Amino acid sequence: MQMLDVVATLEDLPGAHLAKGQVGTVVDKLDKDFLLVEFADIDGVAYAIEPIPCSKLMVLHHRPALAA
Repeated sequence: MQMLDVVATLEDLPGAHLAKGQVGTVVDKLDKDFLLVEFADIDGVAYAIEPIPCSKLMVLHHRPALAA
């Protein structure tokens, strides 16, 4: 995962008040295992900025991509 990738949570993250499937944007790589992800509403207002383990995120694609 890279900076500005659009990602979704793979499970509920109650400590961060995030539900499975919530969509955010990677804003920083903290280390090899954690990313800082900003979650914003439809108007672009951020409601959470949380360190999330990479293993609990998936990258979303907005154009056709082949499965590896």
